Amino acid sequence: MEASVEKKLMVEELRKMILTAEGFSTPSGSDEPLGDLGPMEKAFPMGTFPLGAIHEFISNSAEETAASTGFIACLIGRLMREKGPCLWVSIGKRLFPPSLRSFGIEPHRVIFISLRQEKEALWVLEEALKCPSLAAVVGEIRELDLTASRRLQLAVEQSRVTGFLHRYRPHHLNNLACVSRWNIRPLGSEVNGELPGIGHPLWEVQLNKIRNGRPGTWQISWKAGIFHYVDYPAQAQKKVYTQTGT
Repeated sequence: MEASVEKKLMVEELRKMILTAEGFSTPSGSDEPLGDLGPMEKAFPMGTFPLGAIHEFISNSAEETAASTGFIACLIGRLMREKGPCLWVSIGKRLFPPSLRSFGIEPHRVIFISLRQEKEALWVLEEALKCPSLAAVVGEIRELDLTASRRLQLAVEQSRVTGFLHRYRPHHLNNLACVSRWNIRPLGSEVNGELPGIGHPLWEVQLNKIRNGRPGTWQISWKAGIFHYVDYPAQAQKKVYTQTGT
């Protein structure tokens, strides 16, 4: 019995060593976790959202872009509770800064940089990801190759800053050095009781790729600074997607 327990502990220790060598690490004093993310956490290696890594988000419509921005903001808001500001790099100006308050982020704590060329944006992203005083770095870009993604991943492995790449309608879905690939789709928002108007955000969160983890799909609502997992009828999903053109 003792030999079996020792064997399990040894296998688990070896697994952690391999994950660490691949860029993952368990949370430490300088690596604050995002807190409880619910059932989604089972998809991640070691059951923890990978920090100090690059995450890729793909959006194919304006509706998906808004949903992805909201979901990314939820994650960044949690990171910024314990760490420094966030740097947000974009080609053009798509984000309305005051909207970030809905996701627990004060706009004045975000450094916005708007550029014209993706080459410039990639350079700024790489330099920003080397700065350990930042809580996170967001890059709104379209195209990215494997070499460029490796440079970004190498930068975060030293600084432990978490990077989020939001790619809108990329021409090529090529393999990158990012640890994950996501697609966030909007669902019909939940109405607040019987009051008319727009309710809480509701998304279909697809984790299409996660290194050393298990991809999955969840329907998640954002209420009062917390993720809520909900059941959403397949018939209603089909209706929403038809209306939004996804």
